[in-house]
Amino acid sequence: MNKDMTQGEPRKVLWMFCLPMFGSIVFQQLYNIADSLVAGRFIGENALAAVGNSYNITLIFIAFAFGCNIGCSVMVSQLFGAKDYKTMKTAVYTALIASGILCLVLMSAGLLSCDMLLRLMKTQSEIMADSSLYLDIYIWGLPFLLFYNIATGIFSAMGDSRTPFVFLALSSSANIGLDIVFVKCFGMGIAGVAWATFMCQGVSCVLSLALVLRRLSGIRTEGNVRIFSWRLLGKIAKIAIPSILQQSFISVGNMMIQGCINSFGVSVAAGYSAAVKLNNLVITSFTTIGNGISNFAAQNLGAHKYERIRAGFWAGLKLVWCLCVPFCVVYILSGKYLLLLFMEESSSVALMTGRYFLWIVSPFYFVISVKLVADGILRGVSAMRQFMIATFTDLVLRVVLAFVLSSWSGSSLGIWCSWPIGWMIGMGISVFFYRKECQEEYMTQA
Repeated sequence: MNKDMTQGEPRKVLWMFCLPMFGSIVFQQLYNIADSLVAGRFIGENALAAVGNSYNITLIFIAFAFGCNIGCSVMVSQLFGAKDYKTMKTAVYTALIASGILCLVLMSAGLLSCDMLLRLMKTQSEIMADSSLYLDIYIWGLPFLLFYNIATGIFSAMGDSRTPFVFLALSSSANIGLDIVFVKCFGMGIAGVAWATFMCQGVSCVLSLALVLRRLSGIRTEGNVRIFSWRLLGKIAKIAIPSILQQSFISVGNMMIQGCINSFGVSVAAGYSAAVKLNNLVITSFTTIGNGISNFAAQNLGAHKYERIRAGFWAGLKLVWCLCVPFCVVYILSGKYLLLLFMEESSSVALMTGRYFLWIVSPFYFVISVKLVADGILRGVSAMRQFMIATFTDLVLRVVLAFVLSSWSGSSLGIWCSWPIGWMIGMGISVFFYRKECQEEYMTQA
């Protein structure tokens, strides 16, 4: 059901909208967690390292899907908030057509360059074949990834966060079952893990896209609706491209860090692969809530209700801090048992690597959550230049410090310490821009 977020008490509206989004991202992360879990438990440590190694390259493709999601979602949110439904439909059709062309380019580039990227990451010879096979199958599923993200962006833009949650809950549960069947029963190895994800994402994509088009057809508009607009494509791109660049550079940075991690051996790479899946569950949850805040801010910007944007920031901050507490406590006190889901206890180096990572990083979830809420507001009001500055500062610091601190300490502990430092500085910059661009400018207009 579509939801107008320009009405009602901001905290209640935002929380009711974002909580299903949090549930959705938990299930979405189960895709990658399930792949790593099944690979580590039923195939072996090398397979776990291969999935984790490949994941850094898949993040580049996810960056494009995420950018298309945000660009379409923010534009549709603004038009939905302004009640300009005819132009909103054109924006949706434009985004779908442009994304289809982009998908063909990404698939061609991926099939040609993934092996080269694996070598640049210093992928160990014993996991090279599995990493390459996993990526080849993943790339053929890119249309499902891209169009599914467009569909969920449209649902969110119209205030519906429950429908994506239902789709993800069902597909993620099916993915876990298929992972086990293909690997344990059919003995398909790493290919079974990849094909399970391919099939489940495909079904989710087709169903969600069909429902989006049906939902749009139910919104009455006068006259013929254009199916493509260069003007709207430019506006969508203005938001999407910085988001794509942000996520892409983060992916490239992670690949560089992965190369540094790989130099410490397969066991360290396997431990990091497991721990970073748990970490990504938290960070992606905060990012998704930030996306919800972007939709909230964009709808209210379209409706010229600027005072609600500030209220949305504080409501979002309270929400993410409520999530920080349990994640932080569980990872510090029980991280070992979560990591053992991915590996055998005999993998002592891998296990300790993962525990050290979680101990160092998780207390700073309170810091990164503030940054991601502020970033959500900046995206929603189209302050993309400021958003990019804050993001790249964090990324560059983390990459540089990962190499410097690991070299200085002679161990992987130096790499993990780069996360909190980058987060703290990035948070300060994001909050500065939020206060300057949103509070002063929009409150004056109001």
